[in-house]
Amino acid sequence: MRILIRYFFRGVRLVLSPILLLSEKLSTPQSMSRSAEDQAGVDKACTRLALYQFQSCPFCIKVRKEIARLGLSIELRDARNDPEHRQALEAGGGRIKVPCLRITADDGSHEWLYESDAINAWLHRRFGEVERQAA
Repeated sequence: MRILIRYFFRGVRLVLSPILLLSEKLSTPQSMSRSAEDQAGVDKACTRLALYQFQSCPFCIKVRKEIARLGLSIELRDARNDPEHRQALEAGGGRIKVPCLRITADDGSHEWLYESDAINAWLHRRFGEVERQAA
């Protein structure tokens, strides 16, 4: 019985994955506009960030849409298909759960932020406020 359930969910995932990815492509918002100087500062800050994710995870898609909306260039790390990234996620964050944003501090320490809503809120606080101040 357990094997039937496993294959059932694999089949559901095979059917839904292309639909989710197509939906992401069609509904990804335009990025916010910044001056070249502001965008360079944002790009520099983004070098300290990495998003551990699965390509067709709905919660990861939600975070990737927010990244696109904010015009961020955050490194995406596939924790499903890349064993090195999967191991780094488990060793650093303590569990294999996506999405997970790794934030590198100035002193080199890492903070691991889980949950799509928490990640989106952090990104908005960190990078969305710049636009309001510039306006």
